[in-house]
Amino acid sequence: MTTRASNALAHLVQWWERLVTTLNLLQPAAALAARIYVGQAFFMSGLTKIRDWDITLALFTDEYHVPFLPPAIAAPLGTAGELVLPVLLVLGLGGRFAALGLFVVNLVAVNSLQEVLPAALQQHILWGSLLAGIAIYGPGAWSLERVIWPRVKHAFAFA
Repeated sequence: MTTRASNALAHLVQWWERLVTTLNLLQPAAALAARIYVGQAFFMSGLTKIRDWDITLALFTDEYHVPFLPPAIAAPLGTAGELVLPVLLVLGLGGRFAALGLFVVNLVAVNSLQEVLPAALQQHILWGSLLAGIAIYGPGAWSLERVIWPRVKHAFAFA
């Protein structure tokens, strides 16, 4: 390899290292943004459901066909999931648990509707992808579990 090619390759490697370092610095903010974005969508849906419980029950009876659960159980269970899990997700407290729970809520929502409009389906795919990423990689450095978990491990002497 010529000196010129070696220098070009060295510069390319240095540039790549700087880019990776910069992207790594953005990871906590990106994870927090994803948690807030998805959490807000599900939380707002939960708030809509508790505004008029009779309409919610009617929707679960007539429109949403949740598999294996009667509407009287599916409605409060889904609503509770949409109100509690997003708070945990945004705080990053039990972030993987919350992400997996909302992933299931998202799947049930898509599967329980007879017809899903293409734009709505795209939104559910985006939410599912973000939730899968949080479940796999964790809630990120800017999360309560990053602060609390080391103390819990130490307090109970977990290895």
